[in-house]
Amino acid sequence: MSVQILQHAAETRRSVYALNKNLPISQKEVVQIVEHALLHTPSSFHSQSTRLVVLFGAEHEKLWDIALDELRKIVPAERFQPTEDKLNMFKAAAASVLFFEDQSVVKGLQEQFAAYADNFPVWAEHADAMVQYAVWTTLAAAGVGANLQHYNPVIDAQVAQTWNIPADWKLRAQMVLGGIAAPAGEKTFADVPSRLRVYGA
Repeated sequence: MSVQILQHAAETRRSVYALNKNLPISQKEVVQIVEHALLHTPSSFHSQSTRLVVLFGAEHEKLWDIALDELRKIVPAERFQPTEDKLNMFKAAAASVLFFEDQSVVKGLQEQFAAYADNFPVWAEHADAMVQYAVWTTLAAAGVGANLQHYNPVIDAQVAQTWNIPADWKLRAQMVLGGIAAPAGEKTFADVPSRLRVYGA
């Protein structure tokens, strides 16, 4: 693979919100992409603490029904319509990937390496974020649209109950994916010199 191909994949990864159920690849291929990212994304101390759940079809729709029900409890009725519209947009997609961090792994490392105890929760978040990026970028390269959501902890209890999630798994993010009904909008960038310093070159 050339550097340019890898960079193009990174540029292709966008937040695509207009999604439909017409995946350009098979469900099996989606699972293979998720599995590859899970296996080959690095983690601190090779902890491998990230856990994933993939939901297709009715199971995917159930996730966004749960979000709708839980948010209805806390969002005022007069302001709920935009929330409902957004959640229905996610429901219209083809699938969701749930990202978790196994706290039993984190706690085990904290006990084993006490000097770094405060860092392991942070490093676990780093690992989870890298898996998210790996999945998202690979899906984009395959022509699958996606966006990343964070309805945790509002939906955590119902998600755990519905899909029999172990108590030690902490929900971190939800990735919505599907066929691209409309492309992402224009993207702007902050000034690079204000964000990047190079010394010794």
